[in-house]
Amino acid sequence: MAAITASMVAELRAKTDAPMMECKKALTEADGDMAKAEEVLRVKLGTKAGKAASRVTAEGVVASFIDGTTGALIEVNCETDFVTKNDSFLGLAKAAAELVAKHNPADVAALGALAYAQDGFGPTLEDVRKGLIGKIGENMSFRRFKRFASGAKLAAYLHGTRIGVVVEFDGDETAAKDVAMHVAAMKPVALTSADVPADLIEKERAVAAGKAEEDRKAAEAAGKPAQPADIVAKRIEGGVQKYLKEVSLFNQPFVKNDKQTIEQMLKAAGTTVKAFTLYVVGEGIEKKVDDFAAEVAAQVAAAKQAG
Repeated sequence: MAAITASMVAELRAKTDAPMMECKKALTEADGDMAKAEEVLRVKLGTKAGKAASRVTAEGVVASFIDGTTGALIEVNCETDFVTKNDSFLGLAKAAAELVAKHNPADVAALGALAYAQDGFGPTLEDVRKGLIGKIGENMSFRRFKRFASGAKLAAYLHGTRIGVVVEFDGDETAAKDVAMHVAAMKPVALTSADVPADLIEKERAVAAGKAEEDRKAAEAAGKPAQPADIVAKRIEGGVQKYLKEVSLFNQPFVKNDKQTIEQMLKAAGTTVKAFTLYVVGEGIEKKVDDFAAEVAAQVAAAKQAG
């Protein structure tokens, strides 16, 4: 059995907004596995446990560059929020996005090898990155990027520097920019229900099945009859279908007019969205959570030894 520390409980609570004791129970049940514990909480507490799960845990910025039908979106990471406001760091991110669009590097290593000079560093982007690490005193890295050159029109939206969206479309630019803003706010995972990845669907089905099992146990404990298997199966499938509508772009109510779905809005505007790309800074990156109490205790112990 894995040891469940206070810092693990605090991290899970920060991600899910679930009560502290529920977080501890979930971590114990999941044997310390953070992802499994999140799923346990979703089963037991419903959607409440998932409402803060999208909070990002690493620092950095998203930058974009568009020139006609060619463009790029890139995420550049750093260690603290302070550096995300540094002009040199922001300049590096914007330059990297432009280099991706213009030179089509195969990967991060190829991107770093491209010619670029800034703040007296160079002659490559990688040399500038290393130079700024020394100058600013904080590590930074190019995490991921995507280049767009399919021939479709492009619309970009940046929400501050932490969320970036590029939409590939044909038709009205204003409608496309509205879609990009909507994607940043609602974070769909696919264009349509049919495009939602199978692993996400199965995970949602497992959560719905787990919730149904919790309800069955509760009914049994209360001396009530369990629902027939076919009714339970319909409930589970109904939960999955509800999830598919919630996470597919075209089915989502438009943030500027919830009387319309995105699909209806685009049809009225004579616009077709072919694809979208959404980057959220730090998404999927686990950030170290310091155990403050342990740190203070260690400092006190060290002070006593020194004395």
